[in-house]
Amino acid sequence: MNGRINQALNTQIHMELESSYLYLALSAYYDSKDLPGFAHWMREQSREEYGHAMRLFDYLLTRGAKVDLDTLGKPADGFTSPVIAFERVVAHEKRVTEAIHKLYLLALEEGDLATGVELQWFIQEQVEEEKSVSEVAAQLRWGNGEPMGLLMVDRDLAKRE
Repeated sequence: MNGRINQALNTQIHMELESSYLYLALSAYYDSKDLPGFAHWMREQSREEYGHAMRLFDYLLTRGAKVDLDTLGKPADGFTSPVIAFERVVAHEKRVTEAIHKLYLLALEEGDLATGVELQWFIQEQVEEEKSVSEVAAQLRWGNGEPMGLLMVDRDLAKRE
């Protein structure tokens, strides 16, 4: 694995770990707003993002490449409403998708077909991620942040396994 790909994969690991940390912060935020379904959904999302980071971590090790972990910054806070917080999730997932697409194109440019194949899983995963968060955001917009709408969405999100 060449240096550019190795560095880019380490950067993506960092982004996935930051995503996990952001979702954990959002879980605490929603818990503080007495929305346990949202809190549960975010905690599960945090675990999933951590899993993504570990998949890339293990991939680097399998390829005999260097893992270079960087410091995580404090996750975003200051959410002003449950609806706006979820809109930030949508924007965040779009940034992650863009980063993975760039990484995939770099792998192709560098002729690293094995990394390209590995990243295809992440590309498909991001399609599912964006769909999932966009659906919840749309439901929240339809409800205009009204308590009854929030409670209905909260109940649905509590069912996530």
